[in-house]
Amino acid sequence: MPAPLDQEFVRSVARAADRTAVPLAAAPDEEPVGVQHRGLARRVKTLTAAYRSPDSALHGSGQAVAAAMTHLRALRAVQTPSGLFAGGDNVQSPPDSAFTVNDVCDAYVLAADAGPELGEVTRALAEIAGAATASLLTGGVHTPNHRWELSAALARLHRSFPDDRLLDRVEEWLAEGVDIDTEGLYSERSAVYASLVTNPALLLLAEVLGRTDLLAAVERNLTTTLDLIRPDGTVETVHSRRQDQKHSFPLWPYLPHYRLLAIRTGRGDFARAARLAAADGIDDPDLLAQTLLTPDLCRALPAPDAEKLPRDRYISTAHLAARASATAHTVVYGGSDVPEHRRIRSGLACNPTFLRLFAGDAVLDAVRLSRVFFDLGPFRAADMERLSGNRYRLTQTLAAAYYQPLPKDRRRDDGAYRLVDEGRFSAAMAFPDRPRHEFSHTIRVEVDLREDGAGLWIDISGPPVPWCLELTFRPGGEPQGAVPLGDGRWCLTTEPMTYRVGDDEIRVEAAVETGEPLVGPDRGDVLRYDPGQDYTVAGGTDATTGNRVYLGGHGPQTLTLTLRATSQA
Repeated sequence: MPAPLDQEFVRSVARAADRTAVPLAAAPDEEPVGVQHRGLARRVKTLTAAYRSPDSALHGSGQAVAAAMTHLRALRAVQTPSGLFAGGDNVQSPPDSAFTVNDVCDAYVLAADAGPELGEVTRALAEIAGAATASLLTGGVHTPNHRWELSAALARLHRSFPDDRLLDRVEEWLAEGVDIDTEGLYSERSAVYASLVTNPALLLLAEVLGRTDLLAAVERNLTTTLDLIRPDGTVETVHSRRQDQKHSFPLWPYLPHYRLLAIRTGRGDFARAARLAAADGIDDPDLLAQTLLTPDLCRALPAPDAEKLPRDRYISTAHLAARASATAHTVVYGGSDVPEHRRIRSGLACNPTFLRLFAGDAVLDAVRLSRVFFDLGPFRAADMERLSGNRYRLTQTLAAAYYQPLPKDRRRDDGAYRLVDEGRFSAAMAFPDRPRHEFSHTIRVEVDLREDGAGLWIDISGPPVPWCLELTFRPGGEPQGAVPLGDGRWCLTTEPMTYRVGDDEIRVEAAVETGEPLVGPDRGDVLRYDPGQDYTVAGGTDATTGNRVYLGGHGPQTLTLTLRATSQA
């Protein structure tokens, strides 16, 4: 027997949709100036869902229909002769248009099932979908998740307007294989794209094509994501290869996927995640349409599993470890793409944060290690090794060279040598042909993840260079025991410091094992974060914001750092 309906959930999703749809229906003839095509299609879908839902204030509303038609006319106006949509930073983009067509097709199903009263809306949606079909059928992509968004649009088109060519094209994309690794992460390692693009696309494809393997891929990703949920209700993103690597990402976009699979499989851990995703209320206007299209979402959740603590997870493919206890949640990360590719680039994991620590409301958002070595940027581990249990070693060796005169057989009378990138900068000097005098610099960080935080052992070897460890705390408290430097900055020496927010606290103790003493607060030239020339040459930075505590010195040097959490959470 199916689970009973969760009436409160149903009412909540209707209220969330109404917060968007009711103001639009109140001015049904108002032109949606400045709204891009994806926003227009999403509004049409939400208005149509509100019209259909008995729990919406717009159920059966003629004004909702009129507002939908106003938006459909605006959407048709930005559809180019190719059927693709104008707007955004990509030109004639099949995948960007696929996002819009997915909503158009869902709105079509909702409108067509309503009967003659939505006939005008249905015909307008069919016209827009038909005009886009040819270009989506032959169009290409430029990111991994685009393949699945585009495939989902083709599958939705086939669902309502059957055409075997559409399915053939979907199979062509799927034949590449879903880009999910052995640990359950998609290749972009992005919470944003997993929750908003890949998982919903694969769930749709699994339904239309009857592909249980695609459903299994989503379940694997959601299982891994359970260990990436942080105490503040966000999902870890430090390892992402996309824009979210620098930002906090909420759990709520995962709600429909955790909820659906919890209901269909009975998994209590997924039910717990679904409850967490809705803990701050439901404010996603698209959920109403999803419940109408997938009625199982409205069923009551199974009993949630209790959280298991302590909990440990090492995701070897991303070089990310997490330990959660009743006192602390600690993350250590050594999976940057920069050491291998030697550049900062969209699509690479570039975040130099290698540790985070949550102690209730006291949060150490980022630990980073900067150094002055040929301006090659902060420490980003090239290797992460699990030593034993919850102890890990992160290592990076950088090398840079001075170049000798060219051998006689490589010299040119005209002095016109090849313009070459030698990994640090470019010049017309034919670098590969020259003898080199190389310098190397190695940083090793060993991290012991403990019940109440972490212990760090940091070794800096190579030529004498300044280094600086930056600890960025989330605003809400103020470091005690560190010396204020102004502008949200403090200096830590070997005296302990604490960062307290309410009853929650993180205590930091540092000690030098070998090398010179730590520098004092008068050394502003050392106590600073240097993003490296890949950023500074373009006038940019990846620096953090918040309450930043610095300790620094001159290598070679070895020091220990103890991070101890006290939390009443």
